[in-house]
Amino acid sequence: MKTLYPEITPYDQGMLDVGDANSIHWMQSGNPNGIPVVILHGGPGSGSSASARRFFDPQHYRIIQFDQHGCGNSLPHASEPEIDLSANTTWHLVADIERLRLFLGIERWLVYGNSWGCTLALVYAQAHPERVAALVVAGVTMTRQSEIDWLYKGLARFLPEEWERFRAGVPESQRDGDLVAAYYQLLRNPDPTIHLKAARDWHQWESANILVDPRATLSDSWADPRFLIARARIITHYFHHRGWLEDGQILRDIDRLAGIPSTMIQGRLDLEAPLGTAWELSRAWPAARLVIVPNAAHSPGASEMAAAIVEATDTFRALA
Repeated sequence: MKTLYPEITPYDQGMLDVGDANSIHWMQSGNPNGIPVVILHGGPGSGSSASARRFFDPQHYRIIQFDQHGCGNSLPHASEPEIDLSANTTWHLVADIERLRLFLGIERWLVYGNSWGCTLALVYAQAHPERVAALVVAGVTMTRQSEIDWLYKGLARFLPEEWERFRAGVPESQRDGDLVAAYYQLLRNPDPTIHLKAARDWHQWESANILVDPRATLSDSWADPRFLIARARIITHYFHHRGWLEDGQILRDIDRLAGIPSTMIQGRLDLEAPLGTAWELSRAWPAARLVIVPNAAHSPGASEMAAAIVEATDTFRALA
């Protein structure tokens, strides 16, 4: 079984002005002369992680990461209540990726994304297929309304106690309605006691989903109120607006990925992003390789998922 590569530290980093008074924080690791790969983190709003670099052979890859709008070390930070998120959309992120590519002088790169990062990777590749040398996506999502509904309603049948706590976090009149919209409003409230409680309630539900896998762990960031507020605000902002995507858009435009070598990696036991989404995508996109990991859930760091991701990225080390 493949194992993660050793921990490494960035050899270069900085801030890039992407317009609308936003700047994104970027990092480079690995081999400066290697095959460029850009890592698109999940959440949305989780920020870059050092562990994601370990999926790539540092002798062969020039590993590029950036914190998406409003999270990590990017500015302004979405934990600040007065921040306007109107310039923080999927299409702003697609433009950010292109700005970063041009800034770093890269012609084509491998694109990797997990969970929400998978949606972003697919949308970016469909918008700029000529800039994508290969695609590797894990924890497959397309951010359709049905997938959002599953996360914030359908999963309740598996976690009834946690679901009741999640519902109790919004006003009683809204508990049988759209909970994403209800939390979206609570998190925009300028009162710190209200939006911090909403952020904690939101993440308590998310942690219940994640920790269904006994091998999954939460990062230390989950104890940081600033992280919780920013991440919850960004997630609800994106899901309330359905990712600014037409429902089924990725499937509709799948022909735009023709000719891009691609691998999808999906845990069979993934409750957050059930296998049906990856299967449906693979039926529409038969040229992409679908790897189903038998005993894995959503966490990419669990040993079986990590091994499958490393195997995929090792395969693409021969990219020209």
